[in-house]
Amino acid sequence: MLKSVKRKSIRANQATLAIVASQYNARYVDAMLRAAKAELKQAGAKSIQVIRVPGAYEIPVVAARLAREGSVSAIVCLGVILRGETAHAGQIGEAVSQALMQIQLRYEMPVIHEVLLLDNEEQARVRCLGRKHNRGAEAAQTALAMAQVIKKLQA
Repeated sequence: MLKSVKRKSIRANQATLAIVASQYNARYVDAMLRAAKAELKQAGAKSIQVIRVPGAYEIPVVAARLAREGSVSAIVCLGVILRGETAHAGQIGEAVSQALMQIQLRYEMPVIHEVLLLDNEEQARVRCLGRKHNRGAEAAQTALAMAQVIKKLQA
């Protein structure tokens, strides 16, 4: 069952965040990006850097660069992959998931994975275009929460 995004009152506490967003399937990714930015601004993020890449497959290389530089508190990765008639979408989704996990572990940096692998455009509409289930807003909340956890662990 699809869960609604619950509005949380997480404060950014001077967090600096980066969002790496795919240009592919722009209608859906742009909506998640707007929701994520609004959530971060409302929480009082110190800065929000947005980097656009051509597609989902290109997200990990930028996330790795940002994590290596260490200039942000967390990285939000946004993309939409729609399944087609071949196995290609699944292969891209798996590769991106594995890469983002490796980046997060290697650099001990929160890398929030909202590169959605969806069966159809109806699933994309529900998860990206509406306010009730927008995964961009949810990703931003997770980034803020994880930035706080990492900051506490470093103290």
